Amino acid sequence: MPENSEGIMLKKLSTAAVTTAVTLTVAVAGLTPATATSTTSETDTSARAAQSAGATSATGTVDNARIVAHFDLVKGQMPENVALSPGGTAYVTFAAARQIARVTPSGTTRILATLPEPADGGIHTPVLGFALTTGIVRAHDGTLYVLYATGTDDLTGLWRLRPGGEPRRIAALPAGGLPNGLALDPRTRTLYITDSVLGVIWTVPTTGGTPTAWSTAPELASTGFLGANGLKIHRGAVWATNLDKGTLLRIPVLPGGRAGRVQTRATGLTGIDDFAFTGHGDRVLATLNGPSEVALVRRDGTHSTVLTAADGLQNPTSVALRGDRVYVLSAAYTTAEDPNLVLAHLKD
Repeated sequence: MPENSEGIMLKKLSTAAVTTAVTLTVAVAGLTPATATSTTSETDTSARAAQSAGATSATGTVDNARIVAHFDLVKGQMPENVALSPGGTAYVTFAAARQIARVTPSGTTRILATLPEPADGGIHTPVLGFALTTGIVRAHDGTLYVLYATGTDDLTGLWRLRPGGEPRRIAALPAGGLPNGLALDPRTRTLYITDSVLGVIWTVPTTGGTPTAWSTAPELASTGFLGANGLKIHRGAVWATNLDKGTLLRIPVLPGGRAGRVQTRATGLTGIDDFAFTGHGDRVLATLNGPSEVALVRRDGTHSTVLTAADGLQNPTSVALRGDRVYVLSAAYTTAEDPNLVLAHLKD
């Protein structure tokens, strides 16, 4: 994949509808950030080769990958993030379509809501230049919380969609930022939000209101494209990725809810976007957007490739697990071929 020396990629995705040509200008990093120092070892290289041959690894692998849903690139259905219901239904944001969708494990897709288009069409959205829906989480009662970046004061922020209702913005976020990753702490009823442009993790109550800058640590900053990205809450800490730096970060939640010192738990994860924990430990599956790979990142920070483009990945943006079932969403931002949902099996 072509990229410049700073690891910032620009690609025009031109697709034709029946009577209308739709052109999206999408800036996607990554895809190999120059600042990310690779730590891929001979073990990682061997694991990548083994995966391509369908072999398993002693440290765990993902197998039986298959595409269960294809999305419509012409309509902007580039899946950006995912949240699962207890039954395995996936709730997905379609980035360029500004939509929230419901996708069953068999691949049936239903649009639940479309967020309003900004008056300027979203051309002032920082870095990317188009309005997009990003992070999504699902509360136990079925309420969905979604992030929307438009570059405008009236629409950028945190949105809520209750079952059977209409989407409503409940917290404004800076129009000059790019809200991206979203995580919910049900115990404190707090939502955590990464801003990939401003290098901030915000907090907002589930009731909405004024955001609070929870962490502005330098490890969250970008190096020219997108910084803090994916986000999860796990075992008393907030975990985040930094796409530009290729890092996985852990920030302890201190008494009173304050942010502790950032710990870098893994490096060399080129183009890392979203991630998901494989269980109660600290092992994760991470999507590597530009390389079109999913990596297994171990507790000691080493990683190996477990899924590739050969398994159907097209710039994977998000991953989720329900038991041993792995959901991987691909947006095809730069491949411009086949945005899709891949289901696979996590095998230890």
